[in-house]
Amino acid sequence: MEKFKEEFIEFMVRSKVLTFGDFITKSGRKTPFFINTGNYSTGAQLCELGRFYAEALSKNLGKTFNVLFGPAYKGIPLAVTASMALHSRFHHDVDFCFNRKEAKDHGEGGVMVGHKLKAGDKIVIIEDVTTAGTSVRESVPFLKHTLGVEVIGLIVSVDRMERGVGTKSALTELKEEFGFAAFPIVNLDEIINYLHNKEIDGKVILNDEILSRIKEYRAQYGAES
Repeated sequence: MEKFKEEFIEFMVRSKVLTFGDFITKSGRKTPFFINTGNYSTGAQLCELGRFYAEALSKNLGKTFNVLFGPAYKGIPLAVTASMALHSRFHHDVDFCFNRKEAKDHGEGGVMVGHKLKAGDKIVIIEDVTTAGTSVRESVPFLKHTLGVEVIGLIVSVDRMERGVGTKSALTELKEEFGFAAFPIVNLDEIINYLHNKEIDGKVILNDEILSRIKEYRAQYGAES
């Protein structure tokens, strides 16, 4: 596994974004692990987060895109910090934009902030975690309202590797439905392989008991390979 992925896993643990215990997902599933990107709260954390997104974007897509779109609300800081990191680390200067939840009824109006989409734009949607893919399915038609743009990819921080609306993972479903690249910075297998019985700052985060619970959860909700 690449070094930046190992660093990202430890970063999520130290930021209390990746935690293990007893949680209920938005879909109502009882899960032994949870990824809450709303816990990123400092400038230093955002700088690091942007670096990890930029590493994964560069590795998977190179410089084939010119716009990052962050769906409101959590996607907004992701688009901003990733665009900054792409410029500073890879000399790839991309535009970014995001949508408003409610249309602006004064000034120039509209629902978009940032880059004004135009024909020829190649867009990557940037998200935190996707389970059912609802926000992406809302975003793609919205983005394609501008004729001549192309959505070429989707990046998320973590692939939970569980079923979306069918038996396949949400990322696989979105990839097949829209025909674009869909990838995470890390997936659940990589997290488990790296963290199992490993000490982070003197504490084992993922022990045998938690691993057993994760396996039970995946037996019930895991996606087809």
